[in-house]
Amino acid sequence: MNHRQELQNSKRIVVKVGTSTLTYDNGDINLARIEKLARVLSDLMNAGKEVVLVTSGAVQVGVKKLKLKEKPTSIREKQAAASVGQCELMHIYSKFFGEYSHIVGQVLLTKDVIEDEHVRNNVVNTFEKLIEDKVIPIVNENDTVAIDEIENIVRFGDNDNLSAIVSVLIHADLLVILSDIDGFFDSDPTKNPNSKLMKVIDGITPELENFAGDSGTDVGTGGMVTKLTAAKTATSAGVSLILANGKEPSILRDIIEGQEIGTLFLKQAEGVMK
Repeated sequence: MNHRQELQNSKRIVVKVGTSTLTYDNGDINLARIEKLARVLSDLMNAGKEVVLVTSGAVQVGVKKLKLKEKPTSIREKQAAASVGQCELMHIYSKFFGEYSHIVGQVLLTKDVIEDEHVRNNVVNTFEKLIEDKVIPIVNENDTVAIDEIENIVRFGDNDNLSAIVSVLIHADLLVILSDIDGFFDSDPTKNPNSKLMKVIDGITPELENFAGDSGTDVGTGGMVTKLTAAKTATSAGVSLILANGKEPSILRDIIEGQEIGTLFLKQAEGVMK
């Protein structure tokens, strides 16, 4: 059995979706894509998988809900938009997952989760109880009180890294990051038409880090550097990671069936977050 086929045995799966996956180019919510995402994740649950969804998009959705003409620049404006947008996002997720008879639960995290052992244990216990009760945890950084992500400071800083940390905390088997790119390339595909998709990566090297470029869109906070950081966090703790294009959420089924989609970052060891 090759590395791709081994993904079929993944029981606990974390899926991260970025802002560019959840919205159209004009910033409006892509309801059709979110509905498809809810359908495929619900189907994975029905097949006996345990699913956790890490979502971005609160600020952008809040901008549209508040009918702001442009994305806010100050911290207070961004946090206000995130507050409104998070409510709207959860309403949409609850509606679509509910249509497939699944319940969702909101989990908003800040970086003190991993810095304080007592808080970390409480969060893990909450995840375990939600999963035990067949609830789909929907995770985001608590932008209303945490400024790292909206100021684009990489710590939690972005939901790629957050999804990796969550994967490690709950001992996931697989993390799938759905973005607006097909995977990890050996150079920027928007600038180099001869760039090649790297189908399997076994370890994060300085050379790979040099390949990483800036974010390809202006609605999210995560670029290739953050995805490599997430891959290093996840794989070093024994979690496999797939980076793939989220424009068609049904590829999640194909990924878990072992099809060659996106870039597979091989897990390096079995371990837990210290």
